[in-house]
Amino acid sequence: MIKKRFWIVLFACMPLWAWGNDSVDNVRVWPSPDKTRVVFDLSDTPDYSYFTLYQQKPYRLVIDFNNTSLKADLKNLGEDSLLVNKIRTSTPKDKRSTRIVIELDSKSDANLFTLPANDSYKDRLVVDLPGKSVERSGPAMSVAELEDRKVTIAIDAGHGGDDPGSIGPRGTYEKNVVIRIARALAKLINDDPGMQAYLIRTSDYYVGLNERPQKAWEANADFFVSIHADAFHEPEPRGGSVWVLSKRRADSEIGRWLENREQQSELLGGASAILKENGHEPYLAETLLDMSMDSSIAGAYSAAKHIIDEMSDVTKMHKRTPQAASFAVLKSPDKPSLLVETGFISNPREEQLLTSNAHQQKLARALYNGIRRYFVSNPIDNTYLANQSHFTYTVKSGDSLSVLAQRYNTTVKAIKSENELASNTLKIGQKLTIPSR
Repeated sequence: MIKKRFWIVLFACMPLWAWGNDSVDNVRVWPSPDKTRVVFDLSDTPDYSYFTLYQQKPYRLVIDFNNTSLKADLKNLGEDSLLVNKIRTSTPKDKRSTRIVIELDSKSDANLFTLPANDSYKDRLVVDLPGKSVERSGPAMSVAELEDRKVTIAIDAGHGGDDPGSIGPRGTYEKNVVIRIARALAKLINDDPGMQAYLIRTSDYYVGLNERPQKAWEANADFFVSIHADAFHEPEPRGGSVWVLSKRRADSEIGRWLENREQQSELLGGASAILKENGHEPYLAETLLDMSMDSSIAGAYSAAKHIIDEMSDVTKMHKRTPQAASFAVLKSPDKPSLLVETGFISNPREEQLLTSNAHQQKLARALYNGIRRYFVSNPIDNTYLANQSHFTYTVKSGDSLSVLAQRYNTTVKAIKSENELASNTLKIGQKLTIPSR
């Protein structure tokens, strides 16, 4: 009898968390310009329900986790988001549940979904809350701030948020390296009177692979570059590379777009426009899409060669010619799009380099130089670069007057005249004024 009383008392004194089969172990908040993502890490598959209280402020999204305890700290969550004011608990619907309240500054059409556990994360409940969540600042201009007659470069820093990308031997996240290079590149571009940058990802949050080229289209970008850091299961490989879309991937995308009649209004901007204007003539639409995609790939290949040439001065190149691959972000039919691998983060030496601010700045400068060279050689009508009569170039190993004349669509005589050169001999490091016409 005494034993029974003892166990009854012990059972009654058990904390509430012991009732739940599951637990909320961590909560993370990722604000981005157009939404805030809230991620709940759980010890098991989430069992939940939710409702909204949008009749008056504070607007609230209420989530009930069934048979779940709370082990996470909710203090200061959401303070970096303009949309989320606070994340707190409230009285649960029963003793075995946990109720979480997300207080919002404005109403939001929330999207909730679960993700299974993987090598990096536990089971998760993801809550996407559309709405302005951070201000763009510095090089991260908004679409409204972009000027019409400047060449617009969409810069995509790979991965972000819950997706760290590749991880180096010392624990360096690819997502952190590439956002720094992207922001450095954006500053260089915005300092150029003929160009402007639009950052697809401005800080540490995730953007879907299909969203990235779509955002570039919405910004009316003339060029798309996605920045990454490579990795391999062994530490030896090193060096950068530049990738363009393979023709096989391009053809499969065109076929998918043509077949997907019901959802064509939701397709990537350039493809959607072509299909809308020529949808009544499917063969014409297919021909125009194919021609547009071929032009996009050709432009990307040409730009990639310029970038490889510039990158070769600051880092070892793993591939010295443009490579073709089936990357989801490289499918815009209306602009050159390429992906740059800045080095192997899995190589200890290159991991150290990629975390160096000096090396990041050099890589950004190489990308800027390569992109600018492409648009000087392939000017867009009525833009600053098209109307520019000359620009300054620093002579590198392997350069000659004939090479520079061919590269920049001018003549040896014009270069010599502009720079008052008496001979054809050039010196590495020499500054030349290149007439672009």
